[in-house]
Amino acid sequence: MRFLECCCTSFEEVAEAEKGGAKRVELCSELGIGGVTPPMEMVKQTIEGCKQLAVNVLIRPRGGDFVYNEDEIQQMIASIKDCKALGVNAVVIGALHSDGGIDIDTTGRLIDEARPMKITFHRAFDECADPQKALEDIIGLGCERLLTSGHEPDAFTGRFLITDLVKQARGRIVIMAGGGVRPLNIARIEAETGATEFHSSSHGTDGRTDRNIVKQLRNTSI
Repeated sequence: MRFLECCCTSFEEVAEAEKGGAKRVELCSELGIGGVTPPMEMVKQTIEGCKQLAVNVLIRPRGGDFVYNEDEIQQMIASIKDCKALGVNAVVIGALHSDGGIDIDTTGRLIDEARPMKITFHRAFDECADPQKALEDIIGLGCERLLTSGHEPDAFTGRFLITDLVKQARGRIVIMAGGGVRPLNIARIEAETGATEFHSSSHGTDGRTDRNIVKQLRNTSI
């Protein structure tokens, strides 16, 4: 059974993801702008109410680019401290320089604050100028996981780069395919890329996480 992480913006969506058989959730708010840090009350409710799920939390103070000033860095550090106190499994982070390179110093500060929580580097990666170098930088920072759509709007279109990243990683980091992952394409993405983890909002027709879509994502084959 493939490993599915669901992106959720409410406790109700988390409950749907759990009933559908997801193994992990990423909590965030404002998906319309790519996601920002969710309210800590929602994080607390999820931690207390869904004991079988690993809970990851997006740490992003605003929409837009991933070049952060010191005030924004301090805001992210405060959010990471709150997550650590609540017992979150992992935080989902990322910071870039204006030239499209990984901001190693800022990302390193966030990682240092987050440990012993696990680290996912998010789709800021898909805006990097040099994906191969960026992957090595992210591995060097000690991140356990990279979420990527393969530098394309969706993971199916980006499956060729994702394939290359899986090969380059050589098991040093998990390459998680995300972005437009749906029941109609997940099996092909899996077969063609060699990725073992997948990230999806798993939305139904109402635009919210749906347990039936989660089940289809877990079980669909070519």
